[in-house]
Amino acid sequence: MTIPTEPIGSIPRPGYLVEALGEHAAGRLDADGLGELQEKALVDTIRRLEETGSPVITDGEQGKPSFATYPLAGLTSLAADGVVIPFADGHTRQLPRLTAGPFRYQTYSDTYLRAAKKHATKPVKQAVIAASAISLVYPGEELAGYDKEQFIADLVNEAESDIRRSLDAGADSVQIDFTEGRLSLKLDPSGGLLQSFVDLNNAVLDRFSEEERKKIGVHTCPGGDQDSVHSLDVDYAGLLPALFQLKVGNVYVQLASEADPERALRVIAEHSRPEQRIFVGVTDPIDPRVETAEEVRDRVLQAARYLPPDRLGTCDDCGFSPFADDTSTSRDTAFAKIAARVEGTRLAAESL
Repeated sequence: MTIPTEPIGSIPRPGYLVEALGEHAAGRLDADGLGELQEKALVDTIRRLEETGSPVITDGEQGKPSFATYPLAGLTSLAADGVVIPFADGHTRQLPRLTAGPFRYQTYSDTYLRAAKKHATKPVKQAVIAASAISLVYPGEELAGYDKEQFIADLVNEAESDIRRSLDAGADSVQIDFTEGRLSLKLDPSGGLLQSFVDLNNAVLDRFSEEERKKIGVHTCPGGDQDSVHSLDVDYAGLLPALFQLKVGNVYVQLASEADPERALRVIAEHSRPEQRIFVGVTDPIDPRVETAEEVRDRVLQAARYLPPDRLGTCDDCGFSPFADDTSTSRDTAFAKIAARVEGTRLAAESL
């Protein structure tokens, strides 16, 4: 048998690209100069991903400012003082705040997909940000002349377009990043915010056919930035039942860094739907140690005790560098972990 295995998304940017992004932000490097270096990084990333043997690749998000904010880059109706996301080590990330409507994406994910497909010889999946994450840019006080109901209507339209454009451009699959799902339980332990996020994302997914949704997935993790997380201390059992309400064919679940993966697997087995394939995380991007192929194999076999092997896949727990300036993990470490995931998944498939 064969067990599918896929990366989640981001790969650490080369040093020259991180430096160039800083120079561009400071006005010392023009857009053309930055674009050349992003293209160089993209080509190298695709080459190295394909060398790992991964049957499906991504663009490594080399052109994205971050996994979350790419649709907003260039939008002028934003202020910097939006929602703050605290991480366990004390550092924070801050989302922008919308100051006026109407709301429109400035960049769609198919831009990155089309660039990657020019260089790839293997199928390319495309990561997109969840509508629920983008909903956090709307301020607490209603905007004059642009109420939240109209904003949500515009957001659902834009999020649908983001997914559909990548499907139309030939994405092998589209993965919705939903890291705010687990975080929402820290912000609102009652689960009300989480359910509102699920309902919003399902409003987008309802616009796709059952056949289209087979190529759409959702990824959950407790965040991963600068070797820290924002919600690993939140009980997974609070998130997982709601996660499987999402109308997707694939679910990518962080598991390698989970303290009690068997408990999580029991909840997954209980709440996942028969038509959903579960990609379990078998490598931890935050752990600097590279897993062995045998460790990966054993994690897959553990999951296979709870999930039918024909509904099982593997992935990395999270992207390796979801924000462009995160250099906490080296490129070499990321590619070594991916290679271990691919080989370990193969070994598990042989055993099964």
